[in-house]
Amino acid sequence: MGNRFSCKKIDGSTSNRRFGGRNRSRRKLQADEELLHIQALSLAIQHHQSSQRFEGSMSRRNGSVSSRRRSNPVSDPVVDAGKQQKLSAEFLENLETKNIVLIHGEGFGAWCWYKTIALLEESGMIPTALDLTGSGIDLKDTNNVTTLEEYSKPLIDYFQDLQEDEKVILVGHSSGGACVSYAMEQFPQKISKAVFLCGTMVSNGQKPFDVFAEQLGSAELFMKESKFLIHGNGKDQPATGFMFEKQQMRGLYFNQSPAKDIALAMVSMRPIPLGPMMQNLSLSKEKYEAGRRFYIQTLEDHALSPDIQEKLVRENPPEGVFKIKGSDHCPFFSKPQSLHKILLEIAQIA
Repeated sequence: MGNRFSCKKIDGSTSNRRFGGRNRSRRKLQADEELLHIQALSLAIQHHQSSQRFEGSMSRRNGSVSSRRRSNPVSDPVVDAGKQQKLSAEFLENLETKNIVLIHGEGFGAWCWYKTIALLEESGMIPTALDLTGSGIDLKDTNNVTTLEEYSKPLIDYFQDLQEDEKVILVGHSSGGACVSYAMEQFPQKISKAVFLCGTMVSNGQKPFDVFAEQLGSAELFMKESKFLIHGNGKDQPATGFMFEKQQMRGLYFNQSPAKDIALAMVSMRPIPLGPMMQNLSLSKEKYEAGRRFYIQTLEDHALSPDIQEKLVRENPPEGVFKIKGSDHCPFFSKPQSLHKILLEIAQIA
């Protein structure tokens, strides 16, 4: 992030030379785009594998939405470090916790948070992005992931390794919200705040898939007729997962995201285990409902429409609701600065 590329203007005295210059410019643009993609993938892997933390600064608070109109969808601008407003030591000291755990949604992995990780680290926060079982660079075959407990095992292991008095802010994107709810029921004392990012904030007795039912059809119908199903144990056996076609994913998830992030996603997304999506959650008033929940709505979302998100909030009211205008289902790509600002605001809430 932050790298800038420019094409030098090539002058010539003949049309052939100008034509050659245009060809070279096009080739250079293509090369630059490929380089951007490689850099994005490298940065994602670097952040996933590295535990190094560093102090930095945050961007100036300009509000959670952008009013600028763009002909092409791009992410929020990355503000120059020299122009960023530094977080005070007092701000950081007054936080209940600086630890933020980021849980990806269906098909994604820890790699999708690379912009958010960088921004949070620059603000002095301590982000951790996890690969759920069978996701990202986790080697487990998704066809063998059958329960939400197994799917959430990396998160469970993380909480079990925490110090007794240590707390975190837990953020779940899309179906990763079900893992957040599950963790709230298992480790309520270790979760300072739970944040559902256009997430499946289900109620007791619901399954994660229920949230998408209005757009994908009922679970029963989907299991019978969907062309996206994967039968890992043979066609005569029940489906084990599903994965949308690339063109379908582009329209559902990335309708406002930059081209380089879409390219990163196209080579990084993995099949979605079906069992965890179809599992009913048992959530109690004493643990899950007693926790502090916040919801972030994405207002240009094609995967989980704003109406459905509004319904989730209405039926299962959280403590606070934030909205990101101009964001698709992946604000960590399409509106990283706005998402960053909201996460810091939630961290500050006493």
